[in-house]
Amino acid sequence: MNFRHIPLYLIAALMLGVAPAAEAQQELRKANKHYEKFEFALALEQYQKAAEKRKPDVKTTERIADSYRLTRRSAEAEKWYGQVVAMPGRDPMNIFHYAEALRSNGKYEEAKQQYMLWAEEVPEVEERAQALVESCDKAIVWMTRLPLAEVQRLDGLNAQGYSDFSPMNYGKNGIIFTSDRGINQEDKTAGTYGWTGRPYLQLFMASRDDNGNWGKPTALHEMINDQYHNATASASEDGQTLYFTRTQLVQKRNSGNSDPTSWVDNSQAQTYINRLEIFAAQRRGTTWADIKPFSYNNVEEYSVGHPALSPDGKTMYFVSDMPGGMGETDIYYTLLQPDGSWGEPVNAGILINTTGRESFPYVDQNGKLYFSSDGHIGMGGLDIFAAEGKHAAWTAVNNLGYPVNSPKNDYGIMFNEDGETGLLSSNREGQNGTDDIYSFTILQQPVVLAVTTLERKQNEQKRNIQVALPQVQLVISQKNLNDTSVVTTNTRGQYFMDGRKGNSYALQGTKQGYLNQNTTVEVPKTAADTVQVALVFDRDEKDVAIVLENIYYDLDKWDIRPDAAKELDKLAEVLEANPTIKMELSSHTDSRESLKYNQLLSERRAQAAVDYLISKGIAKDRLTAKGYGKTKLVNDCTDGVTCPEDLHQQNRRTEFRIR
Repeated sequence: MNFRHIPLYLIAALMLGVAPAAEAQQELRKANKHYEKFEFALALEQYQKAAEKRKPDVKTTERIADSYRLTRRSAEAEKWYGQVVAMPGRDPMNIFHYAEALRSNGKYEEAKQQYMLWAEEVPEVEERAQALVESCDKAIVWMTRLPLAEVQRLDGLNAQGYSDFSPMNYGKNGIIFTSDRGINQEDKTAGTYGWTGRPYLQLFMASRDDNGNWGKPTALHEMINDQYHNATASASEDGQTLYFTRTQLVQKRNSGNSDPTSWVDNSQAQTYINRLEIFAAQRRGTTWADIKPFSYNNVEEYSVGHPALSPDGKTMYFVSDMPGGMGETDIYYTLLQPDGSWGEPVNAGILINTTGRESFPYVDQNGKLYFSSDGHIGMGGLDIFAAEGKHAAWTAVNNLGYPVNSPKNDYGIMFNEDGETGLLSSNREGQNGTDDIYSFTILQQPVVLAVTTLERKQNEQKRNIQVALPQVQLVISQKNLNDTSVVTTNTRGQYFMDGRKGNSYALQGTKQGYLNQNTTVEVPKTAADTVQVALVFDRDEKDVAIVLENIYYDLDKWDIRPDAAKELDKLAEVLEANPTIKMELSSHTDSRESLKYNQLLSERRAQAAVDYLISKGIAKDRLTAKGYGKTKLVNDCTDGVTCPEDLHQQNRRTEFRIR
C-alpha cells in the first residue's frame, strides 16, 4: 500500500484498526490450539482476550460455549449458547446444548422450549426431546414437594476453588476421596491440567472424630498418587486392599475418552487421549505396595474405571465404554474367583444402563447398588439412582429425588452405617465448575410401588384365575398433598412409581368395560424397598356371577369370620368406587345335607354378608341377599356322588352379580 498521498491522521486510524484485529487473530490461534488439545480452561483465557478485541464469529462463539460447558460452568455456557443459537449457520446441536445449560441452571420451562425447537430442526431426535421435556416436568414436581433429605456442604472437608468428589468409606470413621487441590500447593512446578486449569486429580484420606468433625485431609502415599490423574477409589472392608482409577495418555487410534472423570466425547482429539485403568494396591503398615493392574484394562481400545466393591468383597462394579455396551458408558460387574482373580466382566443390563452415561457406582451395606446417570429421567446433568437386585438381575431403578439430586451434576454417593446419612458429590454451588462433597440425611427412605393391574376370570375348571390387564388408567395421589398423577399401566399391566416409606398413597383405577377399583396403600417405615400393589378388576357385565374368594364359614354357622371380612372389605371398596351399581350377594352350599337345610343356611350366610357391607357404609337399597342352597352346583358333585373335598369346596361359594 502506498501511504504517501494519505493524510497522517488517516494512516494512524488505519494502523490502530489493523493492530487490534491482528492481535485478536493471534489470540484466537492460541485459543484454538488449546481447544483442540482439550485445554479448555487455557483456551477460555485466550478466547476472552480475542473477544475483547473482535466480535467472535459463529465457530468461535460455539467453541467458547463448548469450553464453558466442558468445564461445567453452566451459567456462562447458557449465556454463550444463547448467542450461538441466534446466529445464522450454527449447528442444531447447539440448541440441545443451550437447553441442557438452561436445565442445569434450573430454568426448566425455558429448557423445554429449546428441546422442542431442537426436535423441530432435527425430527429424528423427537422421542429423546420428549423424554427430556418429561424430565423437566418431573423435576418441577420434585422441587415443589416437601424435601426428602437435608443436604449441606462440608466446609471443613472441601478446598475452596478446587474440586473434591467421590468419597468412599474407609474404615469406621474414614473416607478416601478425589481432589484436584494439589498434593503440595507450595510446589509451583506441579502439573496443571489444561482442561480445568487446576492440578491433576489425586486421592486423599480424611477421618472424622467422635463429634462428627472432619480432620485435615492428607494425600495418599506416592505409590498410589503418581504424576498424572488418580481418582475414584474403593477399599475392601478390612481396609487392606484398595482399588482405584488411573488415567493414561495414549496415542489416538480411534475416538474415545478424554475426560478422566466423565468420558466426554473427543471425536476431535488429535494425537493423544486419556484412557482409564483400574489398579489394586495392598496396604503394608502405613504405606501401599504391590500395585497391580486390573486384568481387563485395555487402554489401547477403551477405558475401565470407577471401581466399587460389594461389602463382602466378592463383587466389583465398575464403568467402561468397552465395545458392546448400551450407551456412552455402562456399568459392568465382575465376580471374585476361587483363585483370587476377577471373572469376565458382565454388563449390568438394560434396566441399569441407557444410551447415556452411567457412572460412579457404589454398593451399600445391604448390597443395594447406587449409581449416577444422565440417561434415566432426572433433574439435569448426572442424577443419583438406586437399584434393586444385583449383578444383571434388577427389579427397579429409583431416582433419589430432590434435594439429593439437583439441576447440576450429582454423583459419588456413600452411606454411613446407619443407612440414613452419608456423603455425596455435586457441583450445585461450585465456583468455576468445581465439585464439592456434601453431607446428607434422608428424611424418608425411597420405596418403589410396583403396581399390577389384573383381571379376575374363571378357567374351564370353574376356578378363579388372574391375568394381566393392560392399559389401565391410574390416578395416584399422596395423602396430605394436593397434586395427583395420571398414568397408564403397560402391556403387562405394570406401573412402577417412586414413593417414600411412611407415606400413604391412594390409587384409582379405571378401564372401559370394567368396574372401577380404588385402594389405599399405607407404606410402613419398615417396608422393603419395593412394595407390591395389586388391583384386581371385574367386568361390569350385568347378571354375570363373580365368585368371591376366601369367604368361608364355620360348620353350621353364618357368622362373618375375620378372613371373610377382608374379602368383603374389598367388595365394599368396589361399591364405593362404583356408586351407581347395585349388587346381589348370593351364598351356595355343596350337595351334602338336605335341600331345606342348605337353603336356610345359604340364606343366612348371604344376609350376614349383606349386613356386614351395610355396617361398612354401603346403602341398604344397593344390596340384595340371596341363598341358593345346593340348587346351583358348578360341578357333578350331586347327592350320592363321591367327590374329593376340593370339588365340594367349589360349590360352597359366595358370589356377587351386578343387577
